[in-house]
Amino acid sequence: MKTAAPIPNNPVDLPVSVSAPVSVPVSVPVPVSVPVSVPVPVSVPRARARASLVLLVLAACTTQGDPGIASGFSDDFDRTQLGNAYKKTGGNWRIEGGELHVKGAKNHPLWLLRTLPRDVRVEFDVRSESPEGDIKVEVFGDGASHAKHDSYAATSYVIIFGGWNNSQNVLARMDEHGDDRVVGKARKVEPGVAYRFRIERIGGTLTVWVDEDILLKMDDSEPLEGRGHDHFGFNNWQSDLWFDNLKVTPL
Repeated sequence: MKTAAPIPNNPVDLPVSVSAPVSVPVSVPVPVSVPVSVPVPVSVPRARARASLVLLVLAACTTQGDPGIASGFSDDFDRTQLGNAYKKTGGNWRIEGGELHVKGAKNHPLWLLRTLPRDVRVEFDVRSESPEGDIKVEVFGDGASHAKHDSYAATSYVIIFGGWNNSQNVLARMDEHGDDRVVGKARKVEPGVAYRFRIERIGGTLTVWVDEDILLKMDDSEPLEGRGHDHFGFNNWQSDLWFDNLKVTPL
């Protein structure tokens, strides 16, 4: 276990390029009282209908204005406070002994307030001190969502290692209980063992490695991307989890 050092409460954030919108005046004669018709898409693929409806409801609370990740981002949690690079949506997220610790957050993620590149690699160390395992993170979410009731409608891909009392490994597109989720091969989380996670998205393919072994993979024909699908978050239900050495790299 590392000993926290009294250093600034901010993670290492490599240079970020920010593009400001440019306003160009355009003069176009418009008759008074001219009705304008804006086409609204009404056809939603059957498998995505419920998730699309959820996004309409959550659109108003989507985090805006977070800086992007240019050449990379890293955080070793060697400090005493979370700092301003994260949004705490509830739960007892805190830094202890140079690691990020949580237990019983009940689907109240800790969101990284940096927008992810379209294709990206996310790496981190994690261990569970609970026999039920249940290591959980989200990627390509809105950076703000959290559970309002017992059920939780995610805006992201949800990755679960050792879920459901250490019985299943799951990669889900917004609904961890959905019929379209990917269930990976059998592998249990061992309490007290530190695992190295690597999550990559290239094109429509999302792959999850644990200690260089592919745990989960999904090919999504309609990848989550753009506004509302551009944040990474640590999550947790009840297990005792410790995270460290977060690294985000554009691909």
